[in-house]
Amino acid sequence: MPDVSQLGWYGAAAVCGYLLGAIPFGLVLTRAAGIDIRKVGSGNIGATNVLRTGRKELAFATLVLDSLKAGLAALVFTLLAGRETGFVAGASAFFGHCYPVWLGFRGGKGVATYAGLLVFASWKGLLVAAPVWLGVAAISRISSLAALTAAVLVPPGAWLLGESRFITAGLALLSLLVFWTHRSNFARLLRGQEPRFGHRGSSS
Repeated sequence: MPDVSQLGWYGAAAVCGYLLGAIPFGLVLTRAAGIDIRKVGSGNIGATNVLRTGRKELAFATLVLDSLKAGLAALVFTLLAGRETGFVAGASAFFGHCYPVWLGFRGGKGVATYAGLLVFASWKGLLVAAPVWLGVAAISRISSLAALTAAVLVPPGAWLLGESRFITAGLALLSLLVFWTHRSNFARLLRGQEPRFGHRGSSS
């Protein structure tokens, strides 16, 4: 059981991670370009919807910055107080991205932020997520299907590769949240109506 000082670090990591994750980079970047991303496509602030503006450079910047939110939070708190604390910070950034207080708790779907967390806080999870996402995306050309498949396989895959119980449990919770934020996508997948890459529908 963690001591009082460790609980204090967990609390600091959670607050700082959430506030960093809640920065809506997709909205900030598109607003600077004279576009309100909330009025484009699905209205989502993530990179997939930013791509629907036709501004690939903005979508790429959003992808990188959304990934770094969790990644940097995890890295800083790992250096300050250990790997588990870093994971708490990165996971909180993921939650902040999905439910930012500044936007009435309506944010992105968390895939890029989850990826950034894996890069800096669970390389074993990344070893599972990267090939699964790339493989499913290449075959199906459906971003949400790739994300959901990776989300299912990351926790057990990381566990089999020797990931700690604490982080494996955290990955499982985050994967459940990915399914929740993608619930409309999941419904369309079941109906065979989810758009593929290059389509300007409202899937994400």
